[in-house]
Amino acid sequence: MKRTFRSRRQVVVISIDGTPYSLLQRLMAAGHMPHFSQLVREGDFHELRSVYPAISSVAWSSFMTGQNPAKHGIFGFVDRQPGTLKTFVLTARHMQSRTLWEVLSAAGKRVLVMNVPVTYPPRPVNGILVGDFLSPDLQKAAYPPSIAPELEHLGYIIDVDAWEGRQNKAKLLMDVTNALVARERALFHFMAQETWDYVHCHVMETDRLHHFLWEEMELGDPRYAPGFFAFYQQVDAFLGRVRERLAPQTTLIVLSDHGFCRLRQEVYVNTWLRQHGWLRFAKEPPKVLEDMDPASVAYALDPGRIYLNLRGREPHGTVSPGDEYERRRDEIIAAALALTDPDSGAPIIARAMRREEVYHGPLLERAADIILHPHNGYDLKGALYKETLTFKGSELVGMHTYEDASLYIRGRKITAEHPWVADLMPTVLRLLDVPLPPDLDGTPLVR
Repeated sequence: MKRTFRSRRQVVVISIDGTPYSLLQRLMAAGHMPHFSQLVREGDFHELRSVYPAISSVAWSSFMTGQNPAKHGIFGFVDRQPGTLKTFVLTARHMQSRTLWEVLSAAGKRVLVMNVPVTYPPRPVNGILVGDFLSPDLQKAAYPPSIAPELEHLGYIIDVDAWEGRQNKAKLLMDVTNALVARERALFHFMAQETWDYVHCHVMETDRLHHFLWEEMELGDPRYAPGFFAFYQQVDAFLGRVRERLAPQTTLIVLSDHGFCRLRQEVYVNTWLRQHGWLRFAKEPPKVLEDMDPASVAYALDPGRIYLNLRGREPHGTVSPGDEYERRRDEIIAAALALTDPDSGAPIIARAMRREEVYHGPLLERAADIILHPHNGYDLKGALYKETLTFKGSELVGMHTYEDASLYIRGRKITAEHPWVADLMPTVLRLLDVPLPPDLDGTPLVR
């Protein structure tokens, strides 16, 4: 028996990682997504802007806090330990702001959150939270821990093996299908247990699909393009079953955190810095960032975040704060904007931004000194050592874009002409009649 929500104010969010607005339009026009087409007739569908850099950890952190990275503290997948060149993976432990589900919990709302990036390790909520793809096992992913046996019984799959997906694309198609089936089963199981005020289920499988099969989809590869479209038909059917379980007054939101496009070249930013003489290593080839020669001017972390070797901040900094710092930034920015593809001559960098042009807040000093944003097709990488500036292989064939993310809200008109991902947190609070916390950067998208 299907259970429907009975409360007056409830919100269900289905986030589909990296799904472009333009792709959904194309799939609807081709008849691949009849259930989402029906939903679009019942609400409003817009392109959404992401964040810089347009990666899941930063974008979903901005979604769940309504703030820019200089407030919530998540600037990438990895960061540096202060005063050292040691790097670490960012998780929910490093989130400096209250999340949407924590604000809702404090207001007495019951939440169910599954698989959203930057939710491992799970922080306490009034309800259930299942952590993201960084979770090492179900026990550590589950809040409260008592639900771990249920997740195991349901066959819940935290994530597919993305590294295996590079090597075996046929198996990747099977794996993403199985993972989505398992996630839907768990979602509906927990939804049926009691009435919720806020439900959020994240589909990470689309991101995996896009990274390893986007080019095959665009070129109509007979081996893999049909499977790509079949998976979106599965996502569409899932959305249809979600819709069936919701009362008409329940607000359903479907969104992605960034867009996607075909990858032309991987671009190794540290190799480029080496070519200009701004980066040197004491050991060749370098294995860790600590192998950097103290005489270096700058280094990069994924994706296109450039840090100057600043005196007083880096352990062996050589760039003086003040005039030299600004001169070096100007020098690197000018060179970045002049960087071209060695094969085609096409420009690689669309924008090279000083951190204060992108972010504002108490954690600004943690941000990279320069943030590079590429033209679509050029995937900026922070690998320490590569012999060539660019590379294009057959494994990784899709990359993120800042523009072309997607946003759908049922039964409401989206009021902003150019909504961005941080607008969703205050939007959900407005829909659930919860007061907005101070110091948000996003604004509600509904009246």
